[in-house]
Amino acid sequence: MENITVLVIEGNELNMKLVRNILLLGHYQVLEAGDAETGIQLAQEHLPDLILMDIRLPGMDGLQATRIIRKDTILSNIPVVALTSYAMQSDEQKAISAGCTG
Repeated sequence: MENITVLVIEGNELNMKLVRNILLLGHYQVLEAGDAETGIQLAQEHLPDLILMDIRLPGMDGLQATRIIRKDTILSNIPVVALTSYAMQSDEQKAISAGCTG
């Protein structure tokens, strides 16, 4: 089986640990970033198969980071799935509007 790389951009250390451990159980290669700027840089360097994007990040938020990823011709086809532990009713539509896959 091909090694699938998932980039997790998550601002909360406990949430990062949880997501990391779940992905490692599935034998995924995991890249980690604690903020959007680092996440975008890692995406450009490693071209992951999937990006799991926290909505609320320190500095630039996950929605703005997703918009930047969607404008980058090399990164634009990578699926981005929004993650948040503070979901509001309107967050799903905001995430889709920003370019998240789900």
